[in-house]
Amino acid sequence: MSWFQSETAVEPVDASRWTAHVSDRWNIGDNPNGGYLAAIAVGALCRISPHPDPISVTAHFLRPGGGGQPAEVLADVVRSGRTITTARASLVQGGTARVEVLAAFADLSASSSPIDEALSVPRPVVPAPESCVSRSDTEQGVALPILDRLDVRIDPGQARAGQAGAAEVTGWIRLADGAEADVRSLLLFADAFPPSLFGLLGAVGWVPSVELTVHVRSRPAPGWVLGRFSTSDLRDGRMVEDGALWDSSGELVARSRQLGLLLPR
Repeated sequence: MSWFQSETAVEPVDASRWTAHVSDRWNIGDNPNGGYLAAIAVGALCRISPHPDPISVTAHFLRPGGGGQPAEVLADVVRSGRTITTARASLVQGGTARVEVLAAFADLSASSSPIDEALSVPRPVVPAPESCVSRSDTEQGVALPILDRLDVRIDPGQARAGQAGAAEVTGWIRLADGAEADVRSLLLFADAFPPSLFGLLGAVGWVPSVELTVHVRSRPAPGWVLGRFSTSDLRDGRMVEDGALWDSSGELVARSRQLGLLLPR
Protein backbone atom coordinates (compact mmCIF):
# COMPACT_ATOMS: atom_id res chain seq x y z
CA MET A 1 0.00 0.00 0.00
CA SER A 2 1.33 3.45 -0.94
CA TRP A 3 1.93 6.22 1.58
CA PHE A 4 -1.00 8.11 0.08
CA GLN A 5 -3.36 5.15 0.40
CA SER A 6 -2.30 4.24 3.92
CA GLU A 7 -2.22 7.82 5.22
CA THR A 8 -5.64 8.72 3.81
CA ALA A 9 -7.27 5.44 4.86
CA VAL A 10 -10.60 5.49 6.71
CA GLU A 11 -12.17 2.79 8.88
CA PRO A 12 -15.95 2.48 9.38
CA VAL A 13 -17.52 3.02 12.78
CA ASP A 14 -21.10 2.82 11.49
CA ALA A 15 -22.95 3.68 8.27
CA SER A 16 -22.15 7.41 8.50
CA ARG A 17 -19.02 7.67 10.67
CA TRP A 18 -15.41 6.82 9.83
CA THR A 19 -12.14 7.12 11.70
CA ALA A 20 -8.82 8.22 10.20
CA HIS A 21 -5.34 9.29 11.26
CA VAL A 22 -4.05 12.58 9.85
CA SER A 23 -0.34 12.19 9.18
CA ASP A 24 2.04 15.11 9.71
CA ARG A 25 4.10 14.02 6.70
CA TRP A 26 1.81 15.99 4.36
CA ASN A 27 2.30 19.29 6.20
CA ILE A 28 2.91 22.76 4.84
CA GLY A 29 4.64 24.33 7.80
CA ASP A 30 2.76 23.17 10.90
CA ASN A 31 -0.49 22.32 9.11
CA PRO A 32 -1.62 19.41 6.92
CA ASN A 33 -2.07 20.30 3.26
CA GLY A 34 -5.70 21.10 2.41
CA GLY A 35 -5.84 18.79 -0.60
CA TYR A 36 -4.58 15.96 1.61
CA LEU A 37 -7.35 16.57 4.17
CA ALA A 38 -9.96 16.72 1.38
CA ALA A 39 -8.67 13.39 0.05
CA ILE A 40 -9.28 11.77 3.44
CA ALA A 41 -12.87 13.03 3.53
CA VAL A 42 -13.49 11.96 -0.07
CA GLY A 43 -12.08 8.53 0.79
CA ALA A 44 -15.07 8.00 3.08
CA LEU A 45 -17.46 9.23 0.38
CA CYS A 46 -15.94 6.78 -2.11
CA ARG A 47 -16.94 3.99 0.26
CA ILE A 48 -20.62 4.98 0.32
CA SER A 49 -21.19 6.28 -3.21
CA PRO A 50 -22.64 3.82 -5.76
CA HIS A 51 -20.70 5.71 -8.45
CA PRO A 52 -16.91 5.21 -8.28
CA ASP A 53 -15.30 8.51 -9.28
CA PRO A 54 -15.42 11.96 -7.64
CA ILE A 55 -15.95 14.34 -10.57
CA SER A 56 -16.55 17.56 -8.60
CA VAL A 57 -15.22 18.19 -5.11
CA THR A 58 -15.64 21.46 -3.20
CA ALA A 59 -13.89 21.70 0.16
CA HIS A 60 -14.26 24.56 2.63
CA PHE A 61 -11.44 24.75 5.16
CA LEU A 62 -12.94 25.99 8.40
CA ARG A 63 -9.86 25.62 10.60
CA PRO A 64 -6.37 24.16 10.14
CA GLY A 65 -6.15 20.42 10.63
CA GLY A 66 -3.78 18.78 13.08
CA GLY A 67 -1.03 16.49 11.78
CA GLY A 68 -0.17 13.37 13.74
CA GLN A 69 -3.67 13.29 15.24
CA PRO A 70 -6.81 11.15 14.87
CA ALA A 71 -9.83 12.37 12.96
CA GLU A 72 -13.44 11.43 12.40
CA VAL A 73 -15.26 11.74 9.08
CA LEU A 74 -19.05 12.13 9.07
CA ALA A 75 -20.33 11.17 5.60
CA ASP A 76 -23.69 10.70 3.93
CA VAL A 77 -25.27 10.51 0.48
CA VAL A 78 -27.47 13.50 -0.32
CA ARG A 79 -28.95 12.02 -3.49
CA SER A 80 -28.11 9.21 -5.86
CA GLY A 81 -29.44 9.13 -9.43
CA ARG A 82 -28.76 7.01 -12.48
CA THR A 83 -25.54 8.80 -13.48
CA ILE A 84 -24.63 11.15 -10.60
CA THR A 85 -24.39 10.75 -6.83
CA THR A 86 -24.08 13.80 -4.56
CA ALA A 87 -22.55 13.27 -1.12
CA ARG A 88 -21.13 15.36 1.71
CA ALA A 89 -18.59 14.88 4.47
CA SER A 90 -17.18 16.66 7.50
CA LEU A 91 -13.66 15.99 8.75
CA VAL A 92 -13.60 16.53 12.51
CA GLN A 93 -10.67 16.68 14.94
CA GLY A 94 -10.92 17.30 18.66
CA GLY A 95 -14.69 17.64 18.37
CA THR A 96 -14.34 20.55 15.91
CA ALA A 97 -15.10 20.47 12.17
CA ARG A 98 -11.99 21.27 10.14
CA VAL A 99 -13.11 20.63 6.54
CA GLU A 100 -16.56 20.48 4.91
CA VAL A 101 -16.81 18.69 1.56
CA LEU A 102 -19.60 18.48 -1.01
CA ALA A 103 -18.89 16.14 -3.92
CA ALA A 104 -20.48 14.72 -7.05
CA PHE A 105 -19.63 11.20 -8.21
CA ALA A 106 -19.97 9.49 -11.59
CA ASP A 107 -18.25 6.76 -13.63
CA LEU A 108 -15.23 7.98 -15.62
CA SER A 109 -14.61 4.67 -17.36
CA ALA A 110 -16.42 5.73 -20.57
CA SER A 111 -14.14 6.80 -23.43
CA SER A 112 -14.21 10.36 -24.77
CA SER A 113 -15.86 11.44 -28.01
CA PRO A 114 -14.40 13.59 -30.85
CA ILE A 115 -16.46 16.52 -29.57
CA ASP A 116 -14.81 16.15 -26.15
CA GLU A 117 -11.35 16.34 -27.71
CA ALA A 118 -12.23 19.43 -29.72
CA LEU A 119 -13.12 21.31 -26.55
CA SER A 120 -10.28 20.10 -24.33
CA VAL A 121 -7.47 22.30 -22.97
CA PRO A 122 -4.08 21.63 -24.61
CA ARG A 123 -1.15 20.71 -22.41
CA PRO A 124 1.52 23.43 -22.13
CA VAL A 125 5.06 22.82 -23.37
CA VAL A 126 7.32 22.32 -20.35
CA PRO A 127 10.81 20.80 -20.04
CA ALA A 128 10.88 17.12 -19.07
CA PRO A 129 10.82 16.35 -15.31
CA GLU A 130 14.54 15.53 -15.26
CA SER A 131 15.25 19.02 -16.64
CA CYS A 132 13.07 20.75 -14.05
CA VAL A 133 13.97 21.87 -10.51
CA SER A 134 12.75 20.17 -7.33
CA ARG A 135 10.39 22.31 -5.28
CA SER A 136 12.25 24.10 -2.48
CA ASP A 137 11.08 25.04 1.01
CA THR A 138 13.94 27.57 1.16
CA GLU A 139 12.60 29.38 -1.91
CA GLN A 140 9.01 29.44 -0.66
CA GLY A 141 9.95 30.51 2.86
CA VAL A 142 8.16 27.77 4.81
CA ALA A 143 9.05 24.24 5.95
CA LEU A 144 7.63 21.59 3.59
CA PRO A 145 7.47 18.13 5.19
CA ILE A 146 5.11 17.24 2.32
CA LEU A 147 8.14 16.97 0.02
CA ASP A 148 8.96 13.63 1.70
CA ARG A 149 5.71 12.35 0.21
CA LEU A 150 5.59 14.17 -3.14
CA ASP A 151 8.11 14.66 -5.93
CA VAL A 152 7.41 18.13 -7.37
CA ARG A 153 9.55 19.54 -10.21
CA ILE A 154 9.15 23.18 -11.23
CA ASP A 155 9.83 24.68 -14.67
CA PRO A 156 13.44 25.98 -14.43
CA GLY A 157 12.29 29.43 -15.51
CA GLN A 158 9.96 29.61 -12.51
CA ALA A 159 11.83 27.71 -9.78
CA ARG A 160 13.29 30.62 -7.84
CA ALA A 161 11.19 32.99 -5.75
CA GLY A 162 9.86 35.78 -7.97
CA GLN A 163 11.77 34.50 -11.01
CA ALA A 164 8.75 34.05 -13.30
CA GLY A 165 7.76 37.71 -13.08
CA ALA A 166 4.14 36.60 -13.20
CA ALA A 167 1.70 34.88 -10.84
CA GLU A 168 2.14 31.50 -12.53
CA VAL A 169 3.75 28.16 -11.71
CA THR A 170 4.13 25.13 -13.98
CA GLY A 171 5.73 21.76 -13.36
CA TRP A 172 5.46 18.04 -12.78
CA ILE A 173 4.24 16.02 -9.81
CA ARG A 174 4.08 12.39 -8.70
CA LEU A 175 3.91 10.41 -5.47
CA ALA A 176 7.41 10.07 -4.02
CA ASP A 177 7.15 6.33 -3.32
CA GLY A 178 6.53 5.54 -6.98
CA ALA A 179 2.84 4.72 -6.61
CA GLU A 180 0.72 5.74 -9.59
CA ALA A 181 -1.75 8.61 -9.28
CA ASP A 182 -5.46 7.85 -9.09
CA VAL A 183 -8.53 10.07 -9.25
CA ARG A 184 -8.45 10.87 -5.54
CA SER A 185 -4.79 11.86 -5.56
CA LEU A 186 -5.63 14.54 -8.15
CA LEU A 187 -7.34 16.44 -5.30
CA LEU A 188 -4.00 16.52 -3.53
CA PHE A 189 -2.02 17.41 -6.67
CA ALA A 190 -4.31 20.39 -7.31
CA ASP A 191 -3.16 21.88 -3.98
CA ALA A 192 0.47 20.74 -3.82
CA PHE A 193 2.40 23.17 -6.04
CA PRO A 194 3.87 26.44 -4.78
CA PRO A 195 1.20 29.16 -4.69
CA SER A 196 1.21 30.87 -8.08
CA LEU A 197 1.86 34.21 -6.35
CA PHE A 198 5.32 32.80 -5.58
CA GLY A 199 6.30 33.49 -9.20
CA LEU A 200 5.45 37.19 -8.87
CA LEU A 201 5.94 38.13 -5.21
CA GLY A 202 8.76 35.80 -4.17
CA ALA A 203 8.87 33.85 -0.89
CA VAL A 204 5.25 33.98 0.21
CA GLY A 205 5.37 31.42 3.03
CA TRP A 206 2.16 29.54 3.83
CA VAL A 207 -0.84 30.56 1.74
CA PRO A 208 -3.78 28.70 3.34
CA SER A 209 -6.80 27.68 1.29
CA VAL A 210 -10.24 28.98 2.23
CA GLU A 211 -12.04 26.98 -0.45
CA LEU A 212 -10.87 24.52 -3.11
CA THR A 213 -12.93 23.11 -5.99
CA VAL A 214 -11.55 20.36 -8.22
CA HIS A 215 -13.31 19.08 -11.33
CA VAL A 216 -11.94 15.68 -12.31
CA ARG A 217 -12.17 15.13 -16.06
CA SER A 218 -10.55 11.72 -16.51
CA ARG A 219 -8.73 8.94 -14.69
CA PRO A 220 -4.99 9.62 -15.00
CA ALA A 221 -2.66 7.42 -17.04
CA PRO A 222 0.44 6.09 -15.24
CA GLY A 223 3.40 8.41 -14.94
CA TRP A 224 4.10 12.05 -14.13
CA VAL A 225 1.25 14.58 -13.93
CA LEU A 226 1.81 18.08 -15.31
CA GLY A 227 0.28 21.07 -13.52
CA ARG A 228 -0.18 24.73 -14.40
CA PHE A 229 -1.56 27.27 -11.93
CA SER A 230 -2.08 31.02 -12.22
CA THR A 231 -3.59 33.95 -10.37
CA SER A 232 -4.99 37.05 -12.05
CA ASP A 233 -7.12 38.20 -9.13
CA LEU A 234 -5.70 39.37 -5.78
CA ARG A 235 -7.67 41.67 -3.50
CA ASP A 236 -7.24 42.44 0.21
CA GLY A 237 -4.93 39.44 0.59
CA ARG A 238 -7.39 37.00 -1.00
CA MET A 239 -6.27 35.34 -4.21
CA VAL A 240 -8.26 33.32 -6.73
CA GLU A 241 -6.07 30.68 -8.36
CA ASP A 242 -6.96 28.62 -11.42
CA GLY A 243 -5.24 25.33 -12.15
CA ALA A 244 -5.15 22.41 -14.56
CA LEU A 245 -3.56 18.95 -14.50
CA TRP A 246 -2.60 16.75 -17.46
CA ASP A 247 -1.51 13.12 -17.34
CA SER A 248 1.46 11.50 -19.10
CA SER A 249 -0.61 10.91 -22.25
CA GLY A 250 -1.35 14.65 -22.54
CA GLU A 251 -4.98 14.32 -21.49
CA LEU A 252 -6.53 16.94 -19.23
CA VAL A 253 -7.44 15.07 -16.03
CA ALA A 254 -8.51 17.86 -13.66
CA ARG A 255 -9.22 21.57 -13.39
CA SER A 256 -9.27 23.53 -10.14
CA ARG A 257 -10.05 26.87 -8.62
CA GLN A 258 -9.30 27.95 -5.10
CA LEU A 259 -9.57 30.96 -2.83
CA GLY A 260 -6.41 31.40 -0.77
CA LEU A 261 -5.12 33.86 1.80
CA LEU A 262 -1.86 35.76 1.35
CA LEU A 263 -0.85 36.16 4.99
CA PRO A 264 1.28 39.10 6.16
CA ARG A 265 4.86 38.10 6.88
